[in-house]
Amino acid sequence: MKREYTKEAKAGEKVMLQGWIHEIRDLAKMKFLLLRDATGIIQCIVKEEGLFDKIKEITLESVVEIKGTVNKANVKAELARSDVEVLVEEIKIINKAESLPILVNEKTITTELPTRLDWRHLDLRKPKNLLIFKIWTFMEKAMREFWDENGFIQIYTPKFMSSPSESGAELFSVDYFGKKAYLAQSPQFYKQMAMAAGFEKIFEIGPVFRANPSHTTRHDTEFTMIDMEISFIKSHDDVMALEERWIHHFIKRIKEEYGDGIEKVFGVKVVVPKIPFPKMTMEEAQKLVREKGYNGPKDDLDAEGEKLIFEVVKEKYGHEFVFIKDYPWSARPFYHMSNPENPGITKSFDLIWKGTEVTTGAQREHRYDTLVKQAKEKKISLELIKDYLNFFKYGMPPHGGFAVSPTRFLMLMLNIKNVREATFLPRDTERLTP
Repeated sequence: MKREYTKEAKAGEKVMLQGWIHEIRDLAKMKFLLLRDATGIIQCIVKEEGLFDKIKEITLESVVEIKGTVNKANVKAELARSDVEVLVEEIKIINKAESLPILVNEKTITTELPTRLDWRHLDLRKPKNLLIFKIWTFMEKAMREFWDENGFIQIYTPKFMSSPSESGAELFSVDYFGKKAYLAQSPQFYKQMAMAAGFEKIFEIGPVFRANPSHTTRHDTEFTMIDMEISFIKSHDDVMALEERWIHHFIKRIKEEYGDGIEKVFGVKVVVPKIPFPKMTMEEAQKLVREKGYNGPKDDLDAEGEKLIFEVVKEKYGHEFVFIKDYPWSARPFYHMSNPENPGITKSFDLIWKGTEVTTGAQREHRYDTLVKQAKEKKISLELIKDYLNFFKYGMPPHGGFAVSPTRFLMLMLNIKNVREATFLPRDTERLTP
């Protein structure tokens, strides 16, 4: 008999199901098992007394095979399918689970996050956690729809680099056959190489590494980054227009596919953002947040400033997103383009969603002489970036782009408290296992 998934079971048919025992209820003349697989949970009822001894052997999270007849549900079970149940005729223990170090079926999460991360393979069995990664999978599918429709090319860039891709801070160095190499903080240099190569529109989904000592709910040391870069732009406004169209598309598709499930499981309504997103300059943002008592940096917004500006935008525009643009030169890397009418300001932006920065983007400087001048101003060694500078000597179009962390995006979309819960196996300052 061919295995069926729990979501495929139909009333009136005989099935063979395989999965994990999520819950056991032992009544005098009847036993109830909740069987879980990657598609859901189904209730299985055991009435045959000859199977009762077998049920006594089963522990929570044991892997089993169940054969039986699917009937319309008479007894409703929380979490399980409400339309059908399985009358068990045969049961086989494939692999018996030992006593669990953490509970998988706890209805209210009481186990602390560090302990759950120590036993991440068990924690991920929870249907709520499984749903996060189903949503992530679909989110990337929706993103690719946009990229395909708009002629983007996917690239895969090296993660060993001979020079830092950002500033020298937050940098992991490694021995590379007797030479010093660095783990990529960003594919930034190679995205720009793709523009020099004439690819014009590219995206990448890949790991990045930041030696960030922050112990916050939104920082880790290795994470996935989604990058986009486009050529022949007029300003950073073109990059922002691209991003808001892209975000609108994939959030709309997520709402269509998973909106009801997200509201049921996470208690969050997915809001499809209206285009265009609100925009304001850093100077305007600083004025607004300081009126609310903000005392943070003057050339950037820290976590408190991001939350304050969101409150303003939510009240004024009824929008969850806001672009903060035209950052001071002091707060941006050497490759961001300066405004020719105001050299102290860059053609750059951050996107803030629900009070948290989710994107940094800019128009890049594409003129070789200007780029060299700006690198010197930022005290960047020209020898260290000589290969990067070569990209700009032989015809580089005006270009720009941005980067998004999908784990941070999911954290905000699903109202998860910590980015580690949207990460398959988190890495931070204290965690290298499992």
